[in-house]
Amino acid sequence: MAGTRAAIRYAKAILDISNSKGVADVVNNDMKLIASTINANEELNTFIQSPTTSVEVKEKALLEVFSGVNAVTQGLFHLLFENKRFEILEAIALEYNKLSDEMNGIEVAKVTTAIAMDAALEAKVLAKIATLSDKKITIENTIDASIIGGFILRIGDKQYNASVANRLQVLKREFSN
Repeated sequence: MAGTRAAIRYAKAILDISNSKGVADVVNNDMKLIASTINANEELNTFIQSPTTSVEVKEKALLEVFSGVNAVTQGLFHLLFENKRFEILEAIALEYNKLSDEMNGIEVAKVTTAIAMDAALEAKVLAKIATLSDKKITIENTIDASIIGGFILRIGDKQYNASVANRLQVLKREFSN
């Protein structure tokens, strides 16, 4: 992803500012909103990436679209305006979320399931998470029908595969030996 190093620098700077003003959590929510909005809205993303749209127009539009955001977040828009770097806004937002989680001792558990998690499956996943990490965990659920059932859990560099597809692979290997 282009500008990732720059995105990390911006995210660190914004986190420092928001920490000093005691609004790090508020800005974290702003960043989640910005990242998910840009990710879900192809038109907005194209607009932000467009080299032909002036930075003035981009800043004005972002201040309108995200009118409820904190002053620190608005300051980021202005900084990107001054440096003509709006194309890395989504990357900055995602980096900020990561840094904020690290700062708060929160780890993200990526859980892949064949269907949306129900309470029973979530309980199984949470029980497994407790054996792998002692940090506060936020769950990110991805749905992938190809795993058939069960779940695949990824926390940092650890992975636990309790999918039906994986068990079938194991059985297939055992029978062919």
